[in-house]
Amino acid sequence: MTPRTRRRTGLRSLLAALLGGLALALTLAGCVGGSSESSDASGSGGSAAEGRAVAAPGDPDVGAQDAVKTRRPPAAQRSVISEGTVVLRSRDVAGARFDVRQVVDRYAGEVSDEQTDTDDDGEVVSAHLVLRVPSADFGEAMADLEDVADLRFSGRSAEDVTTQVIDTQARLRAQRRSIARIETLLDRARNLRDIVLIESQLTRRQADLDSLEQQSAYLRDQTSLATITVDIDHARTAATDGDRTGFLAGLAAGWHGLVVVGVGLATAAGALLPWIVALLVLGVPGWPLARRLRRHRAAPAEAPAEA
Repeated sequence: MTPRTRRRTGLRSLLAALLGGLALALTLAGCVGGSSESSDASGSGGSAAEGRAVAAPGDPDVGAQDAVKTRRPPAAQRSVISEGTVVLRSRDVAGARFDVRQVVDRYAGEVSDEQTDTDDDGEVVSAHLVLRVPSADFGEAMADLEDVADLRFSGRSAEDVTTQVIDTQARLRAQRRSIARIETLLDRARNLRDIVLIESQLTRRQADLDSLEQQSAYLRDQTSLATITVDIDHARTAATDGDRTGFLAGLAAGWHGLVVVGVGLATAAGALLPWIVALLVLGVPGWPLARRLRRHRAAPAEAPAEA
């Protein structure tokens, strides 16, 4: 082999070695990249698994808190019984009563009770009304009623019965479930003794359910509608007070006194009349007898004087 051929062979061997090393390097790089990707994928999967583990309901730290937040019931709406009292004074009681009814109609309420008093001339002198208006409009209705006439008194009260309403509703649900279970037992009963016992329990619990339903209806009515009591009295005018002096006032007072004296004399005469009649009945027949006795006594007294 010539030196030239030998040189070419060495170059080819070197080139083959370089290409083999490059291929080996590329292969190693691919393996490292694949391992990295696998590690990343494993890490991602581990993170996802850890995330699922963290979000799992069984985790005592986060899962329990999420479960509590999910199961937490909404805040209960407050149930309040509102009552108010308004005392008014007006020269026109009938007109003030009409204005009160207009206020009730404005808030879609109702008049549950009304009492009216009149004088001898048929004029309304006092009125008593019990109103029911929606609880949401209680404050506005009270303000409007206070402006109907001269305000003499105004009072308000509120009783929070939220706990009582919640308790009544819970007892209603429990009582209905209990009755449903007893009815199921009654359908399955075959023994007469068992049927009688189950029916007695069913009757007692049905009575308890009726009582709870009445309590619930009462609370629902009292909390949905507020109660307002309105009293209207008649106000005396200045002209009426001025009529108490002057000629006409004196004439009226004198006539009133005369009537009072006449009534007193008539009353006394009526009280004495039975006695006068009784004395006349007893005295008229006895009057001749009394005269005879008087003469009989006078005759012996005159006889000694003549002797």
